[in-house]
Amino acid sequence: MELHIYSKRAKGWIQPPLKKLVIMKFKLIKDKNPVNEEHKVSLLVRAIGSGLFLGYIPFASGTFGSLLGFLIFLIPGFSDFKVLGIGIIVFFTAGIFISEIMQKRYGYDPPEVVIDEIVGLWFTYLIGYAIFNLFFTAKAFDPQTLFASKLLFGFVGFLIFRFFDILKIQPALYFDERKNGCGIMMDDISAGLYAGILSPVITHFLWFRFIRYLL
Repeated sequence: MELHIYSKRAKGWIQPPLKKLVIMKFKLIKDKNPVNEEHKVSLLVRAIGSGLFLGYIPFASGTFGSLLGFLIFLIPGFSDFKVLGIGIIVFFTAGIFISEIMQKRYGYDPPEVVIDEIVGLWFTYLIGYAIFNLFFTAKAFDPQTLFASKLLFGFVGFLIFRFFDILKIQPALYFDERKNGCGIMMDDISAGLYAGILSPVITHFLWFRFIRYLL
Protein backbone atom coordinates (compact mmCIF):
# COMPACT_ATOMS: atom_id res chain seq x y z
CA MET A 1 0.00 0.00 0.00
CA GLU A 2 1.45 3.33 -1.07
CA LEU A 3 0.74 6.72 0.52
CA HIS A 4 -0.08 9.64 -1.78
CA ILE A 5 -0.85 13.24 -0.90
CA TYR A 6 -2.45 15.95 -3.02
CA SER A 7 -0.15 18.84 -3.98
CA LYS A 8 -1.65 22.13 -5.17
CA ARG A 9 1.69 23.17 -6.63
CA ALA A 10 2.02 19.95 -8.65
CA LYS A 11 -1.74 19.95 -9.33
CA GLY A 12 -2.08 16.27 -8.59
CA TRP A 13 -1.38 13.41 -6.25
CA ILE A 14 2.27 12.70 -5.43
CA GLN A 15 4.09 10.05 -3.45
CA PRO A 16 6.25 11.64 -0.71
CA PRO A 17 9.78 10.32 -0.24
CA LEU A 18 10.00 7.75 2.55
CA LYS A 19 12.76 7.92 5.14
CA LYS A 20 14.80 4.76 5.44
CA LEU A 21 14.35 3.14 8.84
CA VAL A 22 17.75 2.28 10.31
CA ILE A 23 17.84 0.20 13.48
CA MET A 24 21.60 -0.29 13.81
CA LYS A 25 24.93 0.88 12.45
CA PHE A 26 28.31 -0.80 12.76
CA LYS A 27 30.83 1.76 14.00
CA LEU A 28 34.15 0.07 14.73
CA ILE A 29 36.39 3.15 14.70
CA LYS A 30 35.49 6.76 15.49
CA ASP A 31 36.58 9.19 12.80
CA LYS A 32 39.27 11.61 13.88
CA ASN A 33 38.12 15.18 13.23
CA PRO A 34 40.23 18.23 12.37
CA VAL A 35 41.34 20.02 15.53
CA ASN A 36 40.14 23.58 16.08
CA GLU A 37 43.37 25.10 17.39
CA GLU A 38 41.62 28.35 18.29
CA HIS A 39 39.44 26.70 20.94
CA LYS A 40 41.40 25.96 24.10
CA VAL A 41 40.43 23.23 26.58
CA SER A 42 41.74 23.19 30.15
CA LEU A 43 44.00 20.39 31.37
CA LEU A 44 41.40 19.25 33.93
CA VAL A 45 38.63 18.97 31.32
CA ARG A 46 40.93 17.06 28.96
CA ALA A 47 42.06 14.73 31.75
CA ILE A 48 38.50 13.82 32.79
CA GLY A 49 37.00 13.76 29.31
CA SER A 50 39.78 11.61 27.86
CA GLY A 51 39.92 9.15 30.77
CA LEU A 52 43.29 10.30 32.11
CA PHE A 53 44.43 10.98 28.52
CA LEU A 54 43.71 7.46 27.25
CA GLY A 55 41.50 9.08 24.61
CA TYR A 56 44.62 10.44 22.93
CA ILE A 57 45.89 6.94 22.13
CA PRO A 58 45.82 6.89 18.30
CA PHE A 59 43.89 3.59 18.04
CA ALA A 60 41.00 1.92 19.92
CA SER A 61 40.69 4.81 22.37
CA GLY A 62 37.14 3.76 23.27
CA THR A 63 38.37 0.30 24.24
CA PHE A 64 41.13 1.77 26.41
CA GLY A 65 38.61 4.11 28.03
CA SER A 66 36.30 1.18 28.76
CA LEU A 67 39.27 -0.73 30.20
CA LEU A 68 39.84 2.14 32.64
CA GLY A 69 36.19 1.92 33.66
CA PHE A 70 36.64 -1.82 34.24
CA LEU A 71 39.73 -1.30 36.43
CA ILE A 72 37.97 1.37 38.49
CA PHE A 73 35.05 -1.02 38.94
CA LEU A 74 37.44 -3.54 40.53
CA ILE A 75 38.50 -1.07 43.24
CA PRO A 76 37.10 -2.34 46.56
CA GLY A 77 34.08 -0.32 47.59
CA PHE A 78 33.47 1.36 44.23
CA SER A 79 31.43 -1.56 42.94
CA ASP A 80 28.92 -1.17 45.77
CA PHE A 81 25.49 -0.61 44.18
CA LYS A 82 24.97 2.83 45.77
CA VAL A 83 28.53 4.05 45.17
CA LEU A 84 28.37 2.88 41.56
CA GLY A 85 25.02 4.62 41.08
CA ILE A 86 26.33 7.90 42.50
CA GLY A 87 29.44 7.65 40.32
CA ILE A 88 27.29 7.19 37.22
CA ILE A 89 25.10 10.21 38.05
CA VAL A 90 28.09 12.48 38.81
CA PHE A 91 30.20 11.53 35.79
CA PHE A 92 27.22 11.31 33.42
CA THR A 93 26.27 14.89 34.31
CA ALA A 94 29.88 16.08 34.09
CA GLY A 95 30.31 14.16 30.83
CA ILE A 96 27.52 16.11 29.12
CA PHE A 97 29.25 19.44 29.76
CA ILE A 98 32.77 18.10 29.19
CA SER A 99 31.75 16.52 25.87
CA GLU A 100 30.19 19.81 24.75
CA ILE A 101 33.43 21.64 25.56
CA MET A 102 35.77 19.11 23.95
CA GLN A 103 33.76 18.74 20.75
CA LYS A 104 34.27 22.45 20.09
CA ARG A 105 37.96 21.65 19.70
CA TYR A 106 37.93 18.07 18.43
CA GLY A 107 34.62 17.87 16.53
CA TYR A 108 31.49 15.86 17.31
CA ASP A 109 31.90 12.63 19.33
CA PRO A 110 35.68 12.60 18.86
CA PRO A 111 37.84 9.59 19.79
CA GLU A 112 39.58 11.81 22.33
CA VAL A 113 36.43 11.75 24.51
CA VAL A 114 36.06 8.43 26.36
CA ILE A 115 34.18 9.49 29.49
CA ASP A 116 31.05 8.24 27.72
CA GLU A 117 32.53 4.74 27.42
CA ILE A 118 33.53 4.75 31.09
CA VAL A 119 30.07 5.76 32.31
CA GLY A 120 28.36 3.43 29.83
CA LEU A 121 30.35 0.46 31.14
CA TRP A 122 29.52 1.38 34.75
CA PHE A 123 25.86 1.45 33.74
CA THR A 124 26.31 -2.07 32.36
CA TYR A 125 27.47 -3.19 35.79
CA LEU A 126 24.64 -1.36 37.56
CA ILE A 127 21.97 -3.01 35.40
CA GLY A 128 23.79 -6.33 35.78
CA TYR A 129 23.67 -6.05 39.57
CA ALA A 130 19.94 -5.37 39.39
CA ILE A 131 19.46 -8.48 37.21
CA PHE A 132 21.48 -10.60 39.64
CA ASN A 133 19.41 -9.42 42.61
CA LEU A 134 16.11 -9.94 40.82
CA PHE A 135 16.64 -13.28 39.09
CA PHE A 136 19.65 -15.08 40.61
CA THR A 137 19.35 -16.37 44.15
CA ALA A 138 22.76 -18.06 44.47
CA LYS A 139 24.38 -15.55 46.82
CA ALA A 140 27.64 -17.51 46.83
CA PHE A 141 27.98 -16.34 43.24
CA ASP A 142 27.08 -12.69 43.97
CA PRO A 143 29.69 -10.42 42.29
CA GLN A 144 29.25 -7.91 45.12
CA THR A 145 30.56 -10.41 47.69
CA LEU A 146 32.91 -12.72 45.78
CA PHE A 147 35.86 -11.15 43.94
CA ALA A 148 36.34 -14.05 41.51
CA SER A 149 32.77 -13.76 40.21
CA LYS A 150 33.09 -9.97 40.25
CA LEU A 151 36.20 -10.23 38.06
CA LEU A 152 34.42 -12.57 35.64
CA PHE A 153 31.30 -10.39 35.54
CA GLY A 154 33.39 -7.27 35.02
CA PHE A 155 35.32 -8.80 32.11
CA VAL A 156 32.22 -10.27 30.44
CA GLY A 157 30.42 -6.94 30.85
CA PHE A 158 33.41 -5.15 29.32
CA LEU A 159 33.38 -7.37 26.21
CA ILE A 160 29.62 -7.25 25.69
CA PHE A 161 29.49 -3.49 26.25
CA ARG A 162 32.17 -2.94 23.61
CA PHE A 163 30.17 -5.13 21.22
CA PHE A 164 26.97 -3.11 21.64
CA ASP A 165 28.84 0.21 21.64
CA ILE A 166 30.32 -0.67 18.25
CA LEU A 167 27.09 -2.15 16.85
CA LYS A 168 24.93 0.94 17.68
CA ILE A 169 21.47 -0.63 18.05
CA GLN A 170 18.58 1.79 18.56
CA PRO A 171 18.16 3.94 20.59
CA ALA A 172 21.98 4.25 20.63
CA LEU A 173 21.96 5.21 16.95
CA TYR A 174 19.34 7.90 17.60
CA PHE A 175 21.47 9.49 20.33
CA ASP A 176 24.64 9.08 18.25
CA GLU A 177 23.08 11.39 15.64
CA ARG A 178 21.99 14.14 18.10
CA LYS A 179 25.32 15.99 17.78
CA ASN A 180 25.45 17.24 21.37
CA GLY A 181 26.91 16.30 24.75
CA CYS A 182 23.77 14.55 25.93
CA GLY A 183 23.70 12.45 22.75
CA ILE A 184 27.34 11.45 23.25
CA MET A 185 26.63 10.21 26.77
CA MET A 186 23.23 8.61 26.10
CA ASP A 187 24.63 6.67 23.15
CA ASP A 188 26.79 4.64 25.56
CA ILE A 189 24.10 4.45 28.25
CA SER A 190 21.92 2.74 25.62
CA ALA A 191 24.70 0.27 24.85
CA GLY A 192 25.14 -0.26 28.59
CA LEU A 193 21.48 -1.14 28.97
CA TYR A 194 21.69 -3.98 26.42
CA ALA A 195 25.01 -5.18 27.83
CA GLY A 196 23.72 -4.98 31.39
CA ILE A 197 20.82 -7.30 30.59
CA LEU A 198 22.92 -9.85 28.71
CA SER A 199 26.18 -9.91 30.70
CA PRO A 200 24.82 -11.40 33.98
CA VAL A 201 23.15 -14.22 32.04
CA ILE A 202 26.39 -15.11 30.25
CA THR A 203 28.41 -14.69 33.46
CA HIS A 204 26.05 -17.00 35.32
CA PHE A 205 26.36 -19.63 32.58
CA LEU A 206 30.18 -19.46 32.47
CA TRP A 207 30.44 -19.55 36.26
CA PHE A 208 28.31 -22.63 36.88
CA ARG A 209 29.39 -24.48 33.73
CA PHE A 210 33.15 -23.89 33.89
CA ILE A 211 34.73 -21.40 36.31
CA ARG A 212 33.55 -22.76 39.67
CA TYR A 213 35.19 -26.13 38.93
CA LEU A 214 38.57 -24.42 38.54
CA LEU A 215 38.49 -22.73 41.97
